[in-house]
Amino acid sequence: MNKCSKNAVLSIDGKTYDLPIITGTEGDKALDISKLLQETGYMTLDTGYKNTGSCTSSITYLDGNKGILRYRGYAIEELAEKCLFIEVAYLLIHGHLPNKTEFDDFKYLLRRFALLHEDMIHFFDHFPPNAQPMSILSVMVNSLCNYYPEMSDDPLENINMTATRLISKIRTIAAFSYKKSLGHPLVYPRPDLNYCGNFLNMMFDKPVYPYDVRPEVVSALNKLLILHADHEQNCSTSTVRLVGSAGVNLYSSISAGINALWGPLHGGANEAVIEMLEMIHADGNNFKKYIDKAKDKSDPFKLSGFGHRVYKTFDPRGQIIQEACDDLLTMLNISDPLLDIARQLEEIALNDDYFIERNLFPNVDFYSGIIYRAIGIPTNMFTVMFALGRLPGWIAQWKEQQEDPRTKIGRPRQVFTGEVSRKFVPLDER
Repeated sequence: MNKCSKNAVLSIDGKTYDLPIITGTEGDKALDISKLLQETGYMTLDTGYKNTGSCTSSITYLDGNKGILRYRGYAIEELAEKCLFIEVAYLLIHGHLPNKTEFDDFKYLLRRFALLHEDMIHFFDHFPPNAQPMSILSVMVNSLCNYYPEMSDDPLENINMTATRLISKIRTIAAFSYKKSLGHPLVYPRPDLNYCGNFLNMMFDKPVYPYDVRPEVVSALNKLLILHADHEQNCSTSTVRLVGSAGVNLYSSISAGINALWGPLHGGANEAVIEMLEMIHADGNNFKKYIDKAKDKSDPFKLSGFGHRVYKTFDPRGQIIQEACDDLLTMLNISDPLLDIARQLEEIALNDDYFIERNLFPNVDFYSGIIYRAIGIPTNMFTVMFALGRLPGWIAQWKEQQEDPRTKIGRPRQVFTGEVSRKFVPLDER
């Protein structure tokens, strides 16, 4: 990042003000308005922060116009093809891919920290049977700060140990919450299984029906988690940073991010895709009806899993996940009618001028739900899976913010539109 020799000039009421131009390493430009209110008495209004940079970051680069996504400079396509999820997690948090020694040490700590404190396991007994998995995940992650309080005085103290502990335990929490919802006995982590294999075994192993950890399923899950590992300053990541700016510990900041991700406009997109495909299937596969509904401005129906707020040409993650979906279902010899519907919807949309002109292409959520179905993960756990993948990015973003000496507590401004000063009237005179 650097400041250009040229400044932008703002003119207000005949006075001019210089605004420094900040240029990122990939050429993205920003106007530095950090002193705008102080110098001019004016602030900016940007509902939803769509044109506002909340920070500088060296973690993830995203170019929506060109369909580019990179973690720490590495193309998402290459990472998804050649890396394990835990390698990408290490990359995001530490800034570089691990060497052999670092990787072995990381794997050792992930195995060491996989168990939950036995007292925490009793927490699951007190959630109602129909409790939302994301609610359970948020509560349990926040509770970790009581059992591992080493960050209470200094947020960055033991951060590497704490981050590794959290990455390991969150999969155990997720799997235990699923088992509890079914009334099944808990399956404890096994030291002989890798990260994704361990999670799958904790989810699906049963006393009478041992789970077969198949490498093709592990590979597909690795890809899904990598594709979700970070995505720049989205709603949940910005939440983690905003909460963290108050000096809150890592566990509680991540818990806040989980709650933000829970929103149907954010992390619930792949669940919405499955619900849409099921609806079309139940309606006799009437594609034309739903394509017409999507085009009708007066109809609230939208094709879930198409288009993206950031990507304007294509979602690079969508292409990767489509291939992974096809490969997995072929290997498992699964015939899913929803996949057939998805493929036909995709073909229609990609050849229809209405969708082409509006850049409504299949995104990462379009096929990820079908992969989760094939693996056996129920729909209400989809957003939990998203959280498992996004965790390393949240940790990296929180860590980067805490290490930045320029960080100040987040405090957005507002343009007040309420009542002006009014005279108070006593109750008996109203």
